[in-house]
Amino acid sequence: MQRGFRQVDVFGETPGTGNPVAVVLDAEGLSDDELRRFSVWTNLSECTFVLPPTDPEADYRVRIFSLSTELPFAGHPTLGTARAWLDAGGTPADPSMVIQQCDAGLIPVRPDGDTLAFASPPRTRSGAVAPELVKELIEILGIGAEKVVDAEWLDNGPGWVGLLLDSADTVLGIRPDVAGHPGVWDIGVIGAHHEGSETAFELRAFFTNGDGPLREDPVTGSLNAAAAEWLLTSGRAHAPYLAAQGTAIGRRGRIRISQDADRLWVGGRADVIVSGTVVI
Repeated sequence: MQRGFRQVDVFGETPGTGNPVAVVLDAEGLSDDELRRFSVWTNLSECTFVLPPTDPEADYRVRIFSLSTELPFAGHPTLGTARAWLDAGGTPADPSMVIQQCDAGLIPVRPDGDTLAFASPPRTRSGAVAPELVKELIEILGIGAEKVVDAEWLDNGPGWVGLLLDSADTVLGIRPDVAGHPGVWDIGVIGAHHEGSETAFELRAFFTNGDGPLREDPVTGSLNAAAAEWLLTSGRAHAPYLAAQGTAIGRRGRIRISQDADRLWVGGRADVIVSGTVVI
């Protein structure tokens, strides 16, 4: 059966410089095994599948896969799915807001011209990171302990553990190696740029899928959302600000963090790069 398909570049400064996500529209009738197989086949950090909502307040429901692992929430797939759904003719009940249903609940997505922004969901795990885990993360990242300013759980679905480093330059210089450290890793690193720079912070995200090799995610909405909450509440940042990610691997991710009375918003461009159908 042919199904609508979009590949969307998310958070790029210009089209093709961000993080791609594969979006399968009209995914009804597909088994979990079929979803996993197609997600793995795309070889992207995430692939999403759009379904009719089961919550009357939602415009659509989405299932999000990182290769073979299903996630309750992820940031760049949220913006990419909303853009794909709108591009395919989706009409939200509220013209000012798309409401996405996922395993983490209802996620508002706010269109604003070429950009979209999602309301950051609350973290499911926060607080200090055990010293022995910090030590292992330092070994994986290949940095000295003196480079680490603080550590915090940044888990809003994908399970990130965050390290705040002493500078953006240190973040960009990381050459991680997971050899000798088996297991599942979701590591986010953050460093402040010099005052007066175009962007306030540089972020990088490293993850494994099962016991596979360590991969770097080009631009990560979930990590930026949880990191922003941490940086803002600890007084290390003030909204609005612009963050960069993907620099070390040749991308130009730009993530816009803003805040209103009761919500933290994570936004950026979301450009449809590929449009057509797929057979699953």
